Amino acid sequence: MTNASAIAVRDPWALVPPIGNLDAYISAVNRIPLLTQEEESRFARNLRDNGDLESAGRLVMSHLRLVVSLSRQYLGYGLPQSDLIQEGNVGLMKAVKRFDPDQGVRLVSYAMHWIKAEIHEYILKNWRMVKVATTKAQRKLFFNLRSMKQGLKGDAAEGQTHRSTLTSAEVASVAEALNVKPEEVLEMETRLSGGDVALEPQNDDGEESYAPIAYLADDSQEPTRVLESRRRDALSGDGIVRALDALDARSRRIVEERWLKVNDDTTGGMTLHELAAEYGVSAERIRQIEVAAMKKMRKALEPIAG
Repeated sequence: MTNASAIAVRDPWALVPPIGNLDAYISAVNRIPLLTQEEESRFARNLRDNGDLESAGRLVMSHLRLVVSLSRQYLGYGLPQSDLIQEGNVGLMKAVKRFDPDQGVRLVSYAMHWIKAEIHEYILKNWRMVKVATTKAQRKLFFNLRSMKQGLKGDAAEGQTHRSTLTSAEVASVAEALNVKPEEVLEMETRLSGGDVALEPQNDDGEESYAPIAYLADDSQEPTRVLESRRRDALSGDGIVRALDALDARSRRIVEERWLKVNDDTTGGMTLHELAAEYGVSAERIRQIEVAAMKKMRKALEPIAG
């Protein structure tokens, strides 16, 4: 029995520690022996013909180091390597499921496409909140522009001032190499060079911590504000009319003169003393009638305000 065949049959994954401990994980997968071509073909046929999951586990386990190796190529995007490895492992399992040993290629060559495809998809979804690449041409630019820019800068003469942008000639060169339009190169370079902006304030400096959330949010459509606005409109419209109808004629006149004509630029409202003289009572009595009327109005408005 070969070393590869000696992997634990019932639980082949027991040899691999949790990916949370990245160093231990990488060390463990690098110690898993590789399969010979004969063993690989035998396990692949057993999986294809019999659906044997044990054989699938052997194939996946022996290629975990490939995922680790490929994940290192994408560390420049600022995403955790453990996440890249997890996504790559998904691609590896898809490759194992679809692998046909009778096609005359080794699994390592076939799996590379699936591993990279899963990692690419993960990067595009998580590198930024706003997608930077959606079409096939944009994806090609996304994953090749950075390395091509570095190559162009490396070919520049020593002592030349560092430039973060491409010249017209460099744009044309990249466009020709990737078979895309020059304007697409410029657009993707702009997307890649633009920094992310935090939506929420990153400190507690009060007015100094003015973040996009402050001016992007539309408070007018916030549900509680909409309800408050509707309630306020109801109170100031039909609600006031209903409340006034609950008063006797004198109380209504006093409330209207004291509260509903204060903004009337032509006549304005009457004072307590003017109303007292009209009704032949004291100003204090007018004030008492006003207070009682306001209480009665508030009670009439309660069903609307509730």
